[in-house]
Amino acid sequence: MSVSPKGKVILIGFMGTGKSSVSRLLAEKLEWSCADSDEEVERAAGRSISDIFAEDGEQAFRDMESRELRKLLEQPSHAVIATGGGAVLREENRSAMLKHGFVAALSCDPERIIARVLLDKSRPLLKGAVRERVYGLLETRKGAYDFAHLTVDTTELSVEDVVDRIVMAWKQHSTFP
Repeated sequence: MSVSPKGKVILIGFMGTGKSSVSRLLAEKLEWSCADSDEEVERAAGRSISDIFAEDGEQAFRDMESRELRKLLEQPSHAVIATGGGAVLREENRSAMLKHGFVAALSCDPERIIARVLLDKSRPLLKGAVRERVYGLLETRKGAYDFAHLTVDTTELSVEDVVDRIVMAWKQHSTFP
């Protein structure tokens, strides 16, 4: 039996909001596969996102990100997909996400985000003053995640609580069993 292409739960949100952790547990709970668009970009490019940014620039990365996200969304199997924080910056990506699945945005208090990402050297957009970069990027992306079917503030929630909220909302929204 073929699976509807809308059999996806897509996680969006700023870096450090918990997309990777939530995606793994959510996929386990739904017994679906789990994919991360950033990991797919690195696999396809054969190098890290930091290297892509340094060598080719953000535009080249965004082009690769859109291509890999589209591939993930168009696969016929059910999947939980964690996107990179900036995947929502392109209208084509937002439209594709809405076309292919249930979109859940994860949000978080800026200070908690800073605490979560402070020592992560693999995030090219955080080169320099982390606090200022996080607040600046959050301001620039204000409203960028508003197209989601659901928004969950992860600041004070466990990964399990976030997953439970997403599953409940997805079941109410979805026509899938």
